[in-house]
Amino acid sequence: MFIPSKETLAKVEVLADLENDVDELMTAHEAKRVLWFPSELLAPEPDTDPDLHVRQLRERARGISMPARVALALNTLTEEGLPHFHRLLATYLGGDTFWAKWNNLWTAEEDRHGAVLHDYAHDSRILDNPVLERMQFEYLKAGFEPEWDKDPYRVFVYTSLQERATQVSHANTGKLAGEYEPLIGEVLANVAKEEARHYVFYREIFKRVLERDPSNAMVSASLIMPSIEMPGVSMPHFREMADVIRRAGIYGPRDYIRIVEDLIKFWALDKVEGLNEAGKKAQEKIMAITARLERVADMMETRSKAKTFSFNVAFAREFAMD
Repeated sequence: MFIPSKETLAKVEVLADLENDVDELMTAHEAKRVLWFPSELLAPEPDTDPDLHVRQLRERARGISMPARVALALNTLTEEGLPHFHRLLATYLGGDTFWAKWNNLWTAEEDRHGAVLHDYAHDSRILDNPVLERMQFEYLKAGFEPEWDKDPYRVFVYTSLQERATQVSHANTGKLAGEYEPLIGEVLANVAKEEARHYVFYREIFKRVLERDPSNAMVSASLIMPSIEMPGVSMPHFREMADVIRRAGIYGPRDYIRIVEDLIKFWALDKVEGLNEAGKKAQEKIMAITARLERVADMMETRSKAKTFSFNVAFAREFAMD
């Protein structure tokens, strides 16, 4: 049972003060959104043979590389962890509020991401679907209990970073797999665009939190930005799959560095004034993050050696990567 501290309750009051802002941002979000559904993206052209459509899809999909298949498996499982993320947000955004309306809207939109990727995996047969489903079950059963979930400010720093990271991962996976099978390129382009719109919402929310409570917001940002564990960290074989994705150039430490730099610039964290002592120390810590991340990325790349991988979800086929 979660019993919020006085500090947490004070932060929840700041979020309550943002009710009208959420309404405004949600209206802008829906005005720009093109709502799509999995069956529409995966459907055959009108007046064509649906069985032929699936046979042709499977023939094209045979060319999708093993690293791209692993990325699709990881991306699919991550999206299907949605129950965890809805719960984390609902802890602070429940009730009859615009916050709750946003959380429900966001959940409805995100739900389609896992659905379309799961349906694509089923239709294309590029993955061992029974294994994929067992991995999803184990992932959801394991739970997702990050230490930042007791701080609503940290929740929004995390969602800003994570939405942008998933956008990059989906877009780059789509480009890699789409070289052989254009449909998955189109699917992932649609998913990535929606992640981008969610990113816009969350980064703007934290910007407004920062304006209202700069010192506490800065401290929360300093605790999240040095490194984030992606939501799928508790799923089976996550780290090995993430290593494949890094080696394939889909998503890795260099991408995270760019995301951090973009948010430091957007939130103008170097220019925030009127901070208390804790806020100033947090600001100094944040401004040193990118240099530390660069060193970590250099070390990882220097130590990286050629390796052979095999995953049951990708039919246990061995493949080597530099």
